[in-house]
Amino acid sequence: MTVFKNPYFLLAFLIFWINQFVERILGIFIPWVHAYLDDLMAMPVVLGITLQVFRWIHPQKDRFVFTKMQIAVAWAYYAFLFEYLLPKWSESYTADIWDVVCYAIGAVAFYFLINKKQ
Repeated sequence: MTVFKNPYFLLAFLIFWINQFVERILGIFIPWVHAYLDDLMAMPVVLGITLQVFRWIHPQKDRFVFTKMQIAVAWAYYAFLFEYLLPKWSESYTADIWDVVCYAIGAVAFYFLINKKQ
């Protein structure tokens, strides 16, 4: 099964895009959803797309999965970039420890639900 057919990836992807549509097109903002849903869905969506691309180019396509360390590095990168570095450079960004927690929950969900051998 490709990542794009994994029901958990599809669910995360659809939730992310529905939330974007509701906020950007319809202009509806629900405070907790606006603050944390995208951060919760970020790791499953970004890592899922990246995993599929790696499977397209990796010699052992059927068996390629990310290691725990690779997922941890992706989580640390997102946490550092979006919750430390960007808030220092621009007032448009706000550092929030709960975003880091949401990235971590998303990374764990990706590991157990999406990061499976074909």
